Amino acid sequence: MTKLEVATTLRERTGLSQKQALECVEIFLDSVKESLKAGEKVSLVGFGTFYLKEKNERKGRNPRTGEQIMIPAKSIVSFKPGKEFREQVNGEV
Repeated sequence: MTKLEVATTLRERTGLSQKQALECVEIFLDSVKESLKAGEKVSLVGFGTFYLKEKNERKGRNPRTGEQIMIPAKSIVSFKPGKEFREQVNGEV
């Protein structure tokens, strides 16, 4: 499902215009991004939690040259689905 499809579903269910629905989706996604960037968790009850995981610096290898390189530490976004969401996806509800 794409961002446009989400906006279309929102439009159909709420009666908003397509432009307003797309703007709502954008605002929601921006707020999630900003919260994660600030190091906060984003918990959506019944859906799940977005959070940051830290990856440590590690040794790697350039596949072309075989040269050893250091891969810098970084943060990655993770998602843990909520119980209700997991049950719906697994067909338990």
